[in-house]
Amino acid sequence: MDPQLQRELSQIDNQVPFRASANHRHHTWAKTYYSFPELYIQPHSTAEIRKTVNLARRCRRRLVVVGCGHSPSDLTCTSSWMVNLDHYNKILDIDKASKVVVMQAGIRLYDLIAQLRENGLAMPNLGSIDNQSIAGAFATATHGSSTRHGILSQSVLSLRMMLANGHEVSCSASENEDLFRAALVSLGALGIVTEVTFQAVSGFNVQWSQSLHPLEEIIGDWKKDLWTQTEFTRIWWLPYKKKAVKWRAEKTNEDIRPQPSSWWTGALGFHAYHTLLYISTWFPSILPALEMFVLNVQYGFRHDGDRTTAVQEGQSGLLMNCLYSQFVNEWAIPLSKGPEAIMRLSAWFHGDDEIAQIPYDLGGLYVHAPIEVRVTDTSTSSGPRPYLDNTVPDGPTLYLNATLYRPYGTDPPHWRRYYEAFEWLMKELGGRPHWAKNFSSVTKDEFHGMYPHMKDWLRVRNQVDPDGVFVGDWHRRHLLPDTVQKRILPLEERVARTEPAKSGGGLNWFGQLPAKSSSPYSSEESFDMMHEAKLEEEDTGKAKAQEEDVV
Repeated sequence: MDPQLQRELSQIDNQVPFRASANHRHHTWAKTYYSFPELYIQPHSTAEIRKTVNLARRCRRRLVVVGCGHSPSDLTCTSSWMVNLDHYNKILDIDKASKVVVMQAGIRLYDLIAQLRENGLAMPNLGSIDNQSIAGAFATATHGSSTRHGILSQSVLSLRMMLANGHEVSCSASENEDLFRAALVSLGALGIVTEVTFQAVSGFNVQWSQSLHPLEEIIGDWKKDLWTQTEFTRIWWLPYKKKAVKWRAEKTNEDIRPQPSSWWTGALGFHAYHTLLYISTWFPSILPALEMFVLNVQYGFRHDGDRTTAVQEGQSGLLMNCLYSQFVNEWAIPLSKGPEAIMRLSAWFHGDDEIAQIPYDLGGLYVHAPIEVRVTDTSTSSGPRPYLDNTVPDGPTLYLNATLYRPYGTDPPHWRRYYEAFEWLMKELGGRPHWAKNFSSVTKDEFHGMYPHMKDWLRVRNQVDPDGVFVGDWHRRHLLPDTVQKRILPLEERVARTEPAKSGGGLNWFGQLPAKSSSPYSSEESFDMMHEAKLEEEDTGKAKAQEEDVV
């Protein structure tokens, strides 16, 4: 054990455990990045989280909080200390009358959903998966697909957060609103969220249908009722066949009726498609034919109008299987610009440069299907808008997700050129990238131009964490402006090098902490949100009592 850590541990209350282990190998869900934290820490209580933060500050270590690592970027990579809250995952209170739920921030969505179901409740909306922790999901602006719902953080009523000085503070629309708006999409750079108060809804089933349509029909219905006829809608676009699968769902009281099954939905179909994708890595020209294979076998569709239906429990019905390791590059643009985006991108795929007007050469490039098309609308929300909310503030938002699979850990050919072209078009249409995805060509200046409240987010971030306890290379590359902060923060971690992983593809990521130095600010000082906000530091006994009083 590091001598400085041993010394600091001897000076801190040894009644509070410090559950740390070495030799942990972290990887993103897609195995796009691997990193090797000095310590992997799994606190079980608020007191243990506080101890971890205080030790990190005293030992001059950066902290990274990670759940399932679903973001395929290096956002969660570190060679410093990694914190996982899987054991800090209790429901603290459920008010069935108001449907307000209070929980510890490490709870995974699948556990939350199960416990809500037992109490006749549900989350109002979900993204594609339920593996994330609740705090990780809203920290990156996770969303579902419905014009009647916004991003996940829209249902968050209040938060408690452990700051870099070891104090825990509450924030909401009525208390520390500045911190609340920054923390709702925090990107892990403000502190450790410890508690979430969430507005649930009554439990529900969904009756869904999916059907095959020509792309021109989808575009023709765009301004009619394509996105508003049912509560939940998403589109899977198959670019080479100029077709789209339309998925629609509405809440229902009908009994569960499973979807039709086939060999494709089992292990045989999973591995067959995986193998074909792997072959396409070497022979990408088979991808248009593979698109029709997927349409026929996965969906069972051969003709326009073919349709399947089912009734599922609401939360499971809203999820989808992400299948394999993948790059994901998703952007938010105004819903009204969706037809232009799709038609220009479609023209580019088919070599029609006159319509596409995308200044990148297509030669030899083939893409995977489907391209996912989803929608949200945060413009009707009356709550505080997160400073880094990537949705359109004055109307519905369309998300285009350019997914590329990495079969057996193998990167598809020409993926960088595809993403450069895709991002160029998205930026021309006023888009913003999803924070947790694989965007690559966005500069700091462009980010600051996209977000009018970026300065507010940075101001709050610098106030609550002046030493950079929660700042990594990803934050420096994309957010921290060189013109304002040319200095490296005392505890900020920079990438030292990356190298190909020996197995499974992806990159090994190695970080380097800067030389130990003192900050011009004191992270020991109490935090004041400029409104004489009172910090709420709980003693160990009170925290323990609260955590034992669970549902």
